Amino acid sequence: MLRLFIYFRRSIKKSFDNLRNEKLKHNLLQAIPFWIGSLITGVFAVMYAKIFMWGEKLMNLIMDWNSWMIFIIAPIGFVLSWWLVKEFAPYAKGSGIPQVMAAVELANPKEHTKIRNLLSLKILVFKILSSLALIIGGGAIGREGPTIQIAGSVFRKVNEYLPDWWPKISKKNMIMTGAAAGLSAAFNTPLGGIVFAVEELSKTHINYFKTALFTAVIIAGLTAQTLAGSYLYLGYPKTADVALTVMFPVILVAGISGIFASQLSVVMLKISSWKKRLKTNKAHIIFLVISALIIASLAYFVNREILGSGKEIMERTLFTENKHEDWYVPFFRMIGPALSFTSGGAGGIFAPALSAGASIGSVISGWIHLTPNETNVVILAGMVAFLTGITRAPFTSAIIVLEMTDRHSLIFHLMLAGMVSSLISLMVSKNSLYDSLKNTYLEELRKEEK
Repeated sequence: MLRLFIYFRRSIKKSFDNLRNEKLKHNLLQAIPFWIGSLITGVFAVMYAKIFMWGEKLMNLIMDWNSWMIFIIAPIGFVLSWWLVKEFAPYAKGSGIPQVMAAVELANPKEHTKIRNLLSLKILVFKILSSLALIIGGGAIGREGPTIQIAGSVFRKVNEYLPDWWPKISKKNMIMTGAAAGLSAAFNTPLGGIVFAVEELSKTHINYFKTALFTAVIIAGLTAQTLAGSYLYLGYPKTADVALTVMFPVILVAGISGIFASQLSVVMLKISSWKKRLKTNKAHIIFLVISALIIASLAYFVNREILGSGKEIMERTLFTENKHEDWYVPFFRMIGPALSFTSGGAGGIFAPALSAGASIGSVISGWIHLTPNETNVVILAGMVAFLTGITRAPFTSAIIVLEMTDRHSLIFHLMLAGMVSSLISLMVSKNSLYDSLKNTYLEELRKEEK
């Protein structure tokens, strides 16, 4: 009887060990593709950031050499950026975030084959080339949205190359994790990447992919830091000794930024809708040349800060004594993205939205004579609010700005700005820019199949 009991106990232990080893092996095999995708994403994010920075520097060098050159390079850049996308990768246009959102929605047994139109190696290549052409031409675009589509393409391709015997991984979770890793690597904001995946992309409970999401964000971020060094996107603005009364200008700036951002979204959607009526390439080229010349004229005759991502505005207003912009700069920082984003080329709106919000905060804080530290708080609040007005993701916007400046004491100020902007934006327009564009892409893809 004793021998039978010992044998029975050993059998149970052996079976349990085998089961545990099998489960460990299964979990490890499922994790490896996320690790590989994260490493590749980190490399691409750093490479793309350097290329994008080189493009902005080249544009400024050309203008320093002869400022009239903007009237030549702007039309060439706009047309070339549009042509690259149109001829080789139609769904590489714009930010890339709506395409990732559409891909997440298409990640089902019936429609998953359509994802290759939105996320692929070809998209990755022409996303970089098109945005480079547009930034050299003075386009007011950012690289963060494109980095998210690039990361989604990398993760989708890694998933596609897995052998048949490999444990199956949810396409939806793979794409969402890739997007989070891309944002983390682009801004060096790991928490922002996680919150973005949950707030903007995820329709499922985070428990289903939380481990993969966290590890992917960490690996992508560490890879980017290893290659580019540990850095903050904006550094450490001074915000000490600010009274609680600063909440009133924070609310004011948040409300104004929310109105302007949501109106900008409406304008961009109307321009995109109008452009669909242009049936010929000649008509598109005429529109692009006119758009480029408008931006070039504003840059040449009034203020060069309309060009590029706008990071210089954020750095100057936060870290120098020259904190207050002229009243017209916020409008310029909206005209530039409106014409650049709707050009049909590749380019994001994250950084331009942040710079537009910074300029609004800068102008208003100058009007009401705030101290330098209070001005910094209001500028950061404007950044959160304007980005929220575009994305309708207040927590993502607050966490991103919090992480890129390391100002944890302002968490309530920034979240308040995001929430006020979110409420105001809903009054202007119910749907966000990204949601509207996502629905457009889904409609186009489903129509193509029919």
